[in-house]
This record gives sequence, structure tokens and C-alpha cells, in this order.
Amino acid sequence: MIFSPAISKSYLTDVLIIGSGSAGSTAAIAAAQGKYKVTLIERYGFPGGTSTQMLDTFYGFFTPSETPKKIVGGIPDSIVNELNASGDIFLRPNTYGAGTGVNYNPEKLKQVWDDLLLKSGVEIFYHTTLVGVENVRETSNCIFFHKGIGFFSIKAKRVIDASGDADYCHWAGIPYEKAGENGPAQSMTTTFRMSNVEHSEYEAAGGKKMLKEKMADAYEKGTHPLPRKEGSAHEMCQPKCISTVAVKVVDFDPLDLEGITQAEIEGRRQAFLFEDFFRAEVPGYQNAKIIGLSHQIGVRETRRVYGEYRLTKKDCMSAKTFGDQIFLCGAPLEDHRKSDSGNSETIWEYVPNGGAYGVPYRTIVPKESRNVWVVGRCFSATHDAHASCRSMAQTMSMGQAAGLAAIISLDSDQEAKHINVQKLQDSLLRLGAILETPKKRADISRDGWGNN
Repeated sequence: MIFSPAISKSYLTDVLIIGSGSAGSTAAIAAAQGKYKVTLIERYGFPGGTSTQMLDTFYGFFTPSETPKKIVGGIPDSIVNELNASGDIFLRPNTYGAGTGVNYNPEKLKQVWDDLLLKSGVEIFYHTTLVGVENVRETSNCIFFHKGIGFFSIKAKRVIDASGDADYCHWAGIPYEKAGENGPAQSMTTTFRMSNVEHSEYEAAGGKKMLKEKMADAYEKGTHPLPRKEGSAHEMCQPKCISTVAVKVVDFDPLDLEGITQAEIEGRRQAFLFEDFFRAEVPGYQNAKIIGLSHQIGVRETRRVYGEYRLTKKDCMSAKTFGDQIFLCGAPLEDHRKSDSGNSETIWEYVPNGGAYGVPYRTIVPKESRNVWVVGRCFSATHDAHASCRSMAQTMSMGQAAGLAAIISLDSDQEAKHINVQKLQDSLLRLGAILETPKKRADISRDGWGNN
């Protein structure tokens, strides 16, 4: 796309990462080895994306089985290690079906991402939004907007699209599927946090089982106008605080101006309906109040890029492995959507026997591109496969692989799809990544973090 506004500044870089969520930040750290200039762009004033804007738990490090196996390593471990060093994590048992969660303080995580990015030598631009792309032979000229200086450009030799919405691919004309056009799209969620919760009283009254029953009863009887009859509320690192995934917003397009505006308003409205419900009906919550909403509404899927390979539900549920796999995933298919009956609940489906599947390198290499990778929730997968492979341990693993692949591509002067994948896998293994499906039980007490 040709876009020619008045440009106030121009920059050059070797590797440009658009979006500093868990995928983009990890990609930047992996790529920043002192050899090439690495630049990271973020539209908000802090890094982390979903990991700091709306959630407080990493899922996907472990398989959700009775004998959990650790299947992710490398740079993702270093993130957790930093949080563990300051006492800002704990391991949360598999209470809601997605497996063992690594619960953390999201405010501390912002600083951890900052510190690791700066120590790696990454150039960071916050409060910056991509608004156009010009492809110039071997480089991409990206146009950005910052409210202080207006439009500026960055010319890059390699680009990693970690925007969540495949913004670079959209502006560059790289093909993608928009969620909801050819099938269902996952719902959106405004998460909220409450303080002054008496956990002992809540657990004594029945805990999760009791909460589920009370939500279903309120939903079915209409005593509280809740949007759903199931949801989660779990302890946080902060004493007497809980975090939720309860709000469920459907029937709005998150890429539409009016749609996302209405979704944000509806998400906040629902959050305070839940506050009333918790205070009135749930033991231990009588004096609890909301102390924070997610920075924006949580969007699960928008654009999914067509890659050199497209991960499918069959791949996931058959625990398939690939010769070019770059990480593992054992997460269940967790599909938050509006059902045909109008009842908006969650569909769960598990990889058989507590297994894990491999994710091939080709899923992060977009078709009709030369020097581009796509990581995070816009990678190449069907709706169903995406509903499994979107946990943050997996998106960090995508970023880790893309950052290393960009370095190999520059070193060898080869396009993304032509790099030596064996060399990439060797580089991942040297970082501590786990590429082989585990055959034996993994004892999570030996992992070195999260046991406080």
C-alpha cells in the first residue's frame, strides 16, 4: 500500500517487531544478540500486551493432565525466573481446565519486560501505531503515527508482525482470514480484579464448585442479569485479591470502529453486574469491590494469516509432530463463543492422553511474503487450532523462534521460507527450548521456579 504523509523522522533497522506482547517482546529479546539492530514498536506505553493489559496467568508451560509435563522452555523460562526472583509468581493448580497456571503480578511483569528488552539492547518506541506499509525491494518501509511528532517511518530488512491483529500483513497486502467471516469468532472479555476477598470463607463455602452453582442459578432464574452461567475467579499474587474471566461480549467486530467501541462499553457494564452478583451471592465477597478493569477489552481472534502451513484441529487432537516444529503445545481447545442456541458458554476439547503436538515453522511464515514472520494470535491456524495454540507460553515460543529465524535469515541472506530450519532448531535447543514431545512424566517440582 502506498501511503505518503508528511514524514517528520526516518529510521533504519535490521529487524522490526510490531507489537510488544508476549510474542513480540520475546521475539525482540531473541533477535537482539548484538549483531543486528532490533527495533520494537508498541501502541501502548508499556510492553506485554495481553500478559500485562488484562491477564495475570501464563498457561501452556505444562500439559493439563494428571501428571503435568513441562513442554516450554528457553526465553519464556527467563521471564518466569525474573518474576520468581522478586516473589511475584506462584503455580496455580489445574482448577479451571487449562492446566497448571503460572500466576504473576502483571504490574511487575511490565518492568520485567522493560528490563529484559533494555538489557538485550532493543530499541523501543512506545505510544506508536502502524498506519501504512511501503514495500521497497528487499526492505519494508513502515509508516507510524505518534501523537507528539506525527508520522514517521522505519525502513527494515526483516519484519516480525506481532501486532495481534496482523496489522503489518494487512497493510502490506499479505493474505489472511478474518475471524467470523467463514465461521464462528471467539468472544471478547473485559477482565476485572477485586480486592478485600476473604479466601478462607470462600473456600469453606465450597469454592469453585459453589461459585459455578451460584452463577448458573442466578443466570437461569434471572436474579442477576449475568451474560453467562460459567466463569472463573482465582487468587492473585496480591493478598485478598482475585482476578476473573467472567465477562463475555459477543456480536461485535473488534476491527470495526463502532464495534470495538460498543464492545468496550458493554464489557465494563457486565463487569459491574458481576460485582453486584459476587457481593450479594458469594461467601467471602461481601465487602469486595472492583479495583481495576483490563486496560482494554480482551480480543481472542481477529485476523489469522495464511502461512506456508496452516495448523488444524486434526493436527492438535492427533498430537501430530513435524520435522520443522519449533515448539510444543498441549493446551486444550478452549473456544469461547456464542453457540447456535444463543447461550454463550465455552467449548473444551483435550489432546488425548495428556499429550502434546508440535507446531511447524511454516505456520509463522506468511504466504506471499519474503522477509516477514507472523507470531502471536495472528499466526497461521484454523479457528479450532487457534483456540488451542493461543496460550502465552506458546506465543512466547513463536516469538522466540521468529527472532532467531530473522537472525539466521540475515546471516545467510535468505528469505524466511528458505532458511535452514535445522539450524533454527539447534539455536532454539541452545536457548533451552523443548522441541521433542515428552515420553515420560515430568516432575514440575524440579523446574526451579514457582514453588513458593
